[in-house]
Amino acid sequence: MALIKSISGIRGTIGGRPGDTLSPLDVVRFTAAFGTWLTRQSDNKKIIIGRDGRISGEMVQRLVVSTLNALGLDVIDLGLSTTPTVEMAVVFEKAAGGIILTASHNPREWNALKLLNGKGEFINGEEGLTVLDIAAREDFSFATVDQLGDCTSNEQALQQHIDAVIAYPLVDIEAIKKAKFRIVLDAINSTGAIAVPLLLKALGVAPKDITVLNGEVNGKFAHNPEPLPENLLELCNEVRTRKAHLGIAVDPDVDRLCFVCEDGSLFGEEYTLVAVADYILRHRKGNTVSNMSSTRALRDVTLQHGGEYTPSAVGEVNVVTKMKAVNAVIGGEGNGGIIVPDLHYGRDALIGIALFLTHLAKEKKSARHLRNTYPDYFMSKNKIELSKGFDLAKIFDHIKKKYKKQKINTEDGLKIEFENDWVHLRTSNTEPIIRIYAESNFETTAASIAKRLMQDINEAM
Repeated sequence: MALIKSISGIRGTIGGRPGDTLSPLDVVRFTAAFGTWLTRQSDNKKIIIGRDGRISGEMVQRLVVSTLNALGLDVIDLGLSTTPTVEMAVVFEKAAGGIILTASHNPREWNALKLLNGKGEFINGEEGLTVLDIAAREDFSFATVDQLGDCTSNEQALQQHIDAVIAYPLVDIEAIKKAKFRIVLDAINSTGAIAVPLLLKALGVAPKDITVLNGEVNGKFAHNPEPLPENLLELCNEVRTRKAHLGIAVDPDVDRLCFVCEDGSLFGEEYTLVAVADYILRHRKGNTVSNMSSTRALRDVTLQHGGEYTPSAVGEVNVVTKMKAVNAVIGGEGNGGIIVPDLHYGRDALIGIALFLTHLAKEKKSARHLRNTYPDYFMSKNKIELSKGFDLAKIFDHIKKKYKKQKINTEDGLKIEFENDWVHLRTSNTEPIIRIYAESNFETTAASIAKRLMQDINEAM
C-alpha cells in the first residue's frame, strides 16, 4: 500500500506492514517524534488534536493521545472536528502545536497526521525533516509515571471558529438573511455534516432551507471524497430537483470547498478562490497568491483590482510562506482552498462559504450569472500512478529535452508554458502519483495537452 512523508504530514493507508503503511507502530513513532520536537521548542506542554470522520479516526486518535501523554504532554482533544478548527484552536488555547488526524481528500482507507506549530500553521519543510530524523533514530524519551500528561476535551472549539467567521468584517449576515438562500450540502459522511449546517444557521440561512446529503458521520464515504466533477453528480441533481440557489461540497476535513450553480452546473473548484478574491479585493486593495497549478483567472482578477499576483510552489505551507512574503490579502489553491490571512493562515471552507454567500447576496446575481463574470479558462486535471522505484529525474529530463524550446519552470516539478496555455507536472505530496494539470482558453486544447504529456510520461517510464 503506501506511507508518504511530506510537507503535508505523515499519510498512509491503514493495515499492512509497519514502514509500508500507516500502521499503529508508525502512528506511535511519528507522534512521539513530533511531540519530542515540540518539547525542544518550548516548555509549553499543551497540544491540540482533532479528527475528521474516517473509520480509522478513533483508533488513530487513541494511539496519538496515549503517545503524547506518555511524553508528558497535555492533550486537548476536540474530537470530531475540521482542519481549520484545529488550526484556530491552537491559537485560542495558546498551545505548543497541534495534530490533525485526517487524510483530507484521500479515500477512506487512508489516514494521516497533519502537524501544526504554535501559530496553528503547518510546520515547514526544514522542521518536517527534523521530525522525520527524530523518528528514524527513535530519538525520544518517555516520561516517568509521575510526569505523564493528561487529556481533556474541548467541545466549544467549533463554535469559537464559527463565531470568528461570522464576526469577520467582510461577512454580512443581514445580506445573507435577506437573500433567503436555499442550499444543498454534500457532507461526504464526515465532519462537514456537523460544521457547515451550524455555520449556515449562524449566517441566517433558515434550517428548512438547508438540505444535507451524505450527512451520517461514519467515514464510509458515499463517493470518492475529492470534490471533483465526476464525484458531485448527486449534488448537482439535488440542486436542480430542489430548485436550490446553491450547492456546496466540502472534503472530509472541511478545508476545501466548491459550489454548484442553481442550474446544476459546476461553479468550478478553481473559481472558488477567484470569486472570494474578487469580493475581498473590492473592499481591500492588495496582492494575491495561489499555487502554480491553479487557474490564471486569479491573476486576471487581481490585476483588474490593481493588485499583484504571485504564484507559489504547491502545498499549503508554500502558499502561506509566499503570502507572508508579498503581504497578500487573500490566497489559496485552485483545489478550492481559501486562505484569509487576517482570520488565520490556513485553508478554511467555513470562511470561504461565508464570504461567497455575502458576495452572492450583495451582487444580487445567481451563482451561474456570477460565474459568467469571470474569465473563462478550462483545466484538465489528470494523474498517473507510480510504481515503486520510479526514476522521476529521468522522466522529467526526457520531457525537458522534448520541450526545450518552450518556457520551463522547475521550481515545483515541471511547468511548461506555451503561447496561451500551460501544463504542470509534479509528484503529489499526498499520493504515489504524478499530477498533470493543463489549462487553456479551450476545453479540447487543455485535454489534448494533458493527454500528450501523459503519453510522454509513459514513454519515459
